[in-house]
Amino acid sequence: MLKIVEKKKIWFTISILIIVIGFGFMFTKGMNFGIDFRGGTQVVINMGTDFNKTDVDKIVDEYSKDAVTNQVNGTELQIKAKELNSSQVNDIFKALKEKYDLKDDALVSQNEIGASVGRDLTTNAIVALVIAVIGMLIYVVIRFEFSFGIAAIIALLHDVLITISVYAVFGITINTPFIAAILTIVGYSINATIVIFDRIRENLKLSGRTSAAEVANKSVTQTMARSINTKLTTLFTIVAVYIFVPTVRGFSLPIIIGIISGLFSSVFIAPSLWVLVTEKKKKSK
Repeated sequence: MLKIVEKKKIWFTISILIIVIGFGFMFTKGMNFGIDFRGGTQVVINMGTDFNKTDVDKIVDEYSKDAVTNQVNGTELQIKAKELNSSQVNDIFKALKEKYDLKDDALVSQNEIGASVGRDLTTNAIVALVIAVIGMLIYVVIRFEFSFGIAAIIALLHDVLITISVYAVFGITINTPFIAAILTIVGYSINATIVIFDRIRENLKLSGRTSAAEVANKSVTQTMARSINTKLTTLFTIVAVYIFVPTVRGFSLPIIIGIISGLFSSVFIAPSLWVLVTEKKKKSK
């Protein structure tokens, strides 16, 4: 039987260290918010046919280093940049026009995105995350009990903070796909935690006078293979998407980080937290 709970100080230290480093970068360097949050220029060009995004990115990068490109509606190229003046847009369009033999009307739109849109996105993202967390807390408490709910929610917040910390440390650009990814991480991570908590509840009925730590260790050991296999199969798929589908990397990258963090929190953090809450609850009686 694995001794997971007995080493909880190690697991907690690893997580706290990553989060502290991440927040250190966040407060000193700041987060790298993209155009969706800071505002800027958005240009849409109709390429007329399917195109190689990597080749297009090389052309766009010559004129704007901070530009973010996406393939939308099948054949349209969307370019977003914080600073992209009319001269740069003309140069980019001219280069693409020559390479892909585009017509003059291929430049569909050129719009300015205000920073107020970013503030609305941030507010809506926080509201959505809070609602999701509260909803899951209610679900876990109803299905199990309050101690499970507290442990599960802290583990979920752990995954969110780890993902944000990685983005802060490496200065990765945050745009709207990141918000969708965070909500996906929250929904996916709770599943593995519930599997372990369900086994803990079953083992509690048969435990007699067995300590909470022993029950948690036994439950984690019994579900370890399932947890790892489930996470790995999902991870392989998302990594493949990240490598071979560049258009969704803004969504798939935080999912990859969240899956790895979710496996760690489900196996090492959540059961250890449950033991701490349970033991404290017993001492208070």
